[in-house]
Amino acid sequence: MAEIKAFKGLRFDREKAGDIDKLTCPPYDIISEEERQAYLSENEHNIIRLELPKGDEPYRTAGQTLREWISSGILGKEDKDAVYIYEEEFTLGGVTRSFKGCIVRVKLEEFSKGIILPHEETLSKAKEDRFNLMKATNCNFSQIYSLFTDERHSITNRLDSLSSGKPESELTDCNNVTHRLWVVTDENEISALCSDFSDKKLYIADGHHRYETALNYRNYCRENGTGNGAEDYVMMMLVDMEHPGLLVLPTHRVLRNLSVNPDEVIDKCGEYFDITEYSGTDTIETVLKERYDSGDKAFAYYSGKNKYKLLVLKDKTAVSKLLPGKSAAYCGLDVSILHTLVLERIFGIDSENMAKQINLTYVKEFEAAIFSVDSGSAQCAFILNPTKVEEIKDVAAAGEKMPQKSTYFYPKLITGLVMNELV
Repeated sequence: MAEIKAFKGLRFDREKAGDIDKLTCPPYDIISEEERQAYLSENEHNIIRLELPKGDEPYRTAGQTLREWISSGILGKEDKDAVYIYEEEFTLGGVTRSFKGCIVRVKLEEFSKGIILPHEETLSKAKEDRFNLMKATNCNFSQIYSLFTDERHSITNRLDSLSSGKPESELTDCNNVTHRLWVVTDENEISALCSDFSDKKLYIADGHHRYETALNYRNYCRENGTGNGAEDYVMMMLVDMEHPGLLVLPTHRVLRNLSVNPDEVIDKCGEYFDITEYSGTDTIETVLKERYDSGDKAFAYYSGKNKYKLLVLKDKTAVSKLLPGKSAAYCGLDVSILHTLVLERIFGIDSENMAKQINLTYVKEFEAAIFSVDSGSAQCAFILNPTKVEEIKDVAAAGEKMPQKSTYFYPKLITGLVMNELV
């Protein structure tokens, strides 16, 4: 099963580099160029310079910058092999939550072995970018986010015990998420923790592109005889799948430039759904949550005028009948139901169109989805409930992948607290 190990992480020397809250940033793929420039204007040593390089030769420049920061002491390597315990604390909807996991090196395994399992499809362009960066820097700047099952929660209990003291690093970001990092170097504790994972499978929550890139980089090193063994591992953050602080948010679908009038075709959904019209968009999330809690498969259709239609699936086997080769777990996903029964069969938007986002845009914020319709930039929006964590596990265990943008784990892991140089 999963093989994990400690490593000598690279971390910022704050006396030389500056305050940690000015050195870290969110994941590279959600940062605009304006935001990137803002991070660098606050501190020229922000990790974004390495994680999202720009310019004529961005990857070569990132590699050169990394080596300069190490030689000048901006970045320093841990004296001993360590495991890093990482906690995020946040408030959403008036409720304060936190979750904690460990950042370690994980041995890379092909998906076919069933030890490390994906749950979403990936795009080749993103993988090419990350591969070029790895070749130039030989380093993981951000950790892949993965989940594991632990019915007795013994691993989380161990992590809580090891992180009972003051953290090595602590900061609160612009989204009021507090990040804490503890460094564990005790060899006995590390050995015990590694043993805890000897019977575990890992389910990738966020970072599919980076994991596939790490596999490609490992193979590249083997083919070219440039490896030293470290490329067989990748940096991951591991979290108990049933941690009470774990939160998955929905990603809504917004449609534009349709060749049909959505209001004229939405009633065709009556073949598969019970349809009820409501007034006032402020009730959408509450009504959907009620359905979510009762186990119904439902989503809301909004095309403006402060009215929406609630679609509740009549026959929960409807998708299975159309996709007999897919597992029950896949066919029961809200996104599978929406894509298969509504977007493809009713609106005529096929999977290639969705992948290229020709008529479809993915929006995380409920208010943004509604505004896109009210402002006229979109014709309609489908508001979804979040995917359940156990659904992610079941689809991955079936050897399948969810449609793109099926999950949104909140909050994102911050980049820059610790890095994994592959030496």
